[in-house]
Formats: sequence, C-alpha cells, structure tokens
Amino acid sequence: MRMRLVGFVALGAVGALGLAACGSSSSGGSTSSGAAAGSSSSAAGVQVGVILPDTQSSQRWESFDKPYLQQAFDAAGVKADIQNALGDKSKFATIADSMIQEGVKVLIITNLDSASGAQVESKAKNAGIKTIDYDRLTLGGSADYYVSFDNVKVGELQGSTLISCLTGKNAARIIEINGSPTDNNATLFKQGYDSQLNPKYAAGWKKVGDQSVPNWDNAQAGTIFEQLLTAAGNKVDGVLVANDGMAQSVITVLKKNGLKVPVTGQDATPDGLRSVLLGDQCMTVYKAVKKEAAGAAGAAIALIKGDSVATTGTVKDTQANRDVPSVLLIPVAIQAPQVKDVVADGFVQASQICTTAEAKAACTKYGVK
Repeated sequence: MRMRLVGFVALGAVGALGLAACGSSSSGGSTSSGAAAGSSSSAAGVQVGVILPDTQSSQRWESFDKPYLQQAFDAAGVKADIQNALGDKSKFATIADSMIQEGVKVLIITNLDSASGAQVESKAKNAGIKTIDYDRLTLGGSADYYVSFDNVKVGELQGSTLISCLTGKNAARIIEINGSPTDNNATLFKQGYDSQLNPKYAAGWKKVGDQSVPNWDNAQAGTIFEQLLTAAGNKVDGVLVANDGMAQSVITVLKKNGLKVPVTGQDATPDGLRSVLLGDQCMTVYKAVKKEAAGAAGAAIALIKGDSVATTGTVKDTQANRDVPSVLLIPVAIQAPQVKDVVADGFVQASQICTTAEAKAACTKYGVK
C-alpha cells in the first residue's frame, strides 16, 4: 500500500534525533552561507566538511541539500564548509585533502563512486577524523555512520505505483532505466522495484529493455531509452525510470514518438511534480531532504560534542562485510493528488511547478497553491 504524507511526522522525529541530542534545532532560514563549489576550506575554525557529488544528476544537491545542511549547522553554531565536487573524482579528492589538512573534526561525503569515496574515508580515518556517508553508502569504506532514506523502499514504491498505473494491463511491456552502476543506491532502488515487477513478469508482463545510465546522465538516459524503444518496435506500456531528471528525457522521447505511457521518477523535483500533474509521469518519490540533512548534521554535531548518535539500525556494507550504524528515513510515493502536500511541506513552491497555462490548470485542479 502506498504510504501517505502523514509519515512526515515520523520523518521529522527521526531526522532530528542527532540534533535533539545536542539540544539544537534547525532554523527557518533558506540561505546557504557555505563555501562556494570548488573553493578551499580556508576559513579558520571549520569543524565540519561536507562534499556533495555534482550539479547534473539532480537539482537536489545545490537547491536543497546544501542550504538545509547549512541551516542545521548555523542553528547549532557549528562552522561548516560545504562544497560540490561537480562530478569530478579528482576535484572530490582535492577538496577532501584540503578539509583534512584544515583539521575538520567530521567529514560528510556523498561519494561519486565507492572506490574513490573509500580512499577519502581512509585518509580521514588515518587523520583521526570521523566520517559520515550522506545519502549514498560507500561500499568498502570506513564511515562511522550512514544517513539516508530506505532506498529499497524507494524502489518498492516506484514498482508498486507503476503497477497501479497499469491496472488492467495483462501483458504490459516495460522498459527499465536504472541509475548509475557505480552508485549503490541505484542497486538498492532496482532491488526494490524489481521485487514488485518480477512477479508481474512471471505472470505475463514483458521486460523489453533494461539498462543502467552512467553517472545518472540525463541526456544519456534519453539516448539509451530511445535505442531501447526502437529495439522494442516502439511498443511500450510503462517505463520504470529511477529519477525525475532521467524521466524528463524519457518523456521527451516518448512525445517525439507520439506515445504517452506511465513513467516513474524520484526526488520530487519541480519538473517531476509538474509532469505528475500533467499526467506525463505516473509518480515521483518524495524524500524530505530537510530531514535527511538534519539527521546528518545532528550526527556530526553529536560526534563533535562527544555525544552518542541516535540511529535507527544498521546497513550492511557487503564489500567491507560490516554493519554500518545508520539513520534511515521514510520515502513517500507522490501522485497528482499528493503534489499539493509536497508544496505544503515547504519542499518546493507552487510558482516553480505552475509555470505554464496547462500546468496552472492542473495546479488548480489538484489544489496546488
């Protein structure tokens, strides 16, 4: 059964666990005062370094994660340096080296791939610096904690909602467009949606395409999908797409070919939410990034203060064969009637979604304001 947004209360409680341990709360501001992407950790007294992965795979990193992390650290009076590796592993390593040399007490990373992320974490560990994996688990790494969403559940929501969007189809033809093969999250998403779709395939549905997209590249996703669609004779009934950015590319190809079928997504981006309202996208997945950022900041602050970090359990690092203490938040499936709830939660503004005459009409229809 699809989860409703009443889960936000639980999300808030879990995401704030670390902050509560320190007696701090997130401020209501929205301006990031973190270091600009690519700058060095030059300010004295920086206690926490944060390295985000890129600006291309998703709008979330700079638009949501960075300001929310900064708000949480500012509210606690902790000086943080938040930078973006811009999809460059060499840049990622250089930023990490600078932060380690600066003497940060905690390093939070969202890796570009597990191998390079593990190298950074090893350097930090040797320097006596605690590390936190943010959003993506670094396989073979040495992070002290992992803060993310239940990523298998994300995939389960994508798969089950696509099935509901295809109710009545006894022999549906499906194409799967997966995330980056170097991102462990993409593996978990696929594990989740295939757990829902495999029984349907066994019962008569047909998987007519299934391919991963290097680096979550949106343009490449469109090219890959078009090739798979052509190979399938332009016959497809639904497309399982791992995130909203790639879904936009898939929708463009479908429209070019005069097709409109259910498409999934993830991240509840303005473009994704608009596509959901317009019926071009069957669903997206809302992950309350503010709660995730609060959870990561809270864990870092607790480590700085020498307090214990409240966790929800552990996640298995299959390469290092260890259980990583984790804080996992709850994702929520979003279809057209729930878009207004994402806006009400403050994640996006109606003005970002209701940008055309058609979109404005859909916003009115579904109470987005």
